[in-house]
Amino acid sequence: MATIHQQTGSRPASEAVRGTARDLGVGLALALGAVGATWWLLGLPASYPLIGLAFYGSLAGLVLRTLPSGTRGPGIGPANRVTLGRAALSTPILALAVQPGTLGTIGLWWVIALSTAVLVLDGLDGRVARRTGSESAFGARFDMELDAALILALSVLVWRSGKVGAWVLLIGLMRYAFVAASWRWPALRAELPPSQRRRVVCVVQGVVLLVALGPIIPTWMAVAVTAAGLSALGYSFAVDVRWTLSQGASQVQD
Repeated sequence: MATIHQQTGSRPASEAVRGTARDLGVGLALALGAVGATWWLLGLPASYPLIGLAFYGSLAGLVLRTLPSGTRGPGIGPANRVTLGRAALSTPILALAVQPGTLGTIGLWWVIALSTAVLVLDGLDGRVARRTGSESAFGARFDMELDAALILALSVLVWRSGKVGAWVLLIGLMRYAFVAASWRWPALRAELPPSQRRRVVCVVQGVVLLVALGPIIPTWMAVAVTAAGLSALGYSFAVDVRWTLSQGASQVQD
């Protein structure tokens, strides 16, 4: 969802807030259902639902603070509702990444099932946005940040599985390292053009991490697929860094 669609007109602020609150309430119900099912299925401690609630509360606060008033509504808009549903299903995975302890076989399969649903729905929000004319910079950012958070959580879970060393965390941390580097080198803040290569590499990271999590996957295969995924991700970021730096250099010359 990289194309910005210019909306005409805007809704009254009170209507926008009420609609957004309703959508976030539906998302909360879905998140609590997913977190509750995970808690019951895996026999997790009482702190786990609180962690999940904290994650979703942070998400809701960010949406309320950053959602443009001109979003096609009511509420956050049709495409963003799909992304919000993906976020709700991701909430138990994010909570597991910070919950102490390791996952058993049932837990690993459950994470794989939830993550697969989130990844399958990844392309749906973009199609909905294009069909409803509700593409926006906010929607693109919402989708990207959710993907980044999920990849980081899966990287942590793969590392904690014991199959792959701590280097697998680079898959989840590379995007955040890029953002941190942009604070030091402002040229990296340049808006990147849409890229099929970038989208494919992002999907590949999710797939390789889920493969590595599979209880039936031997250690050597988990190491091989995650190493391949990290190599592809490193190449993709290198291409983007080179492009942004070249753009900055050309602007200085102009």
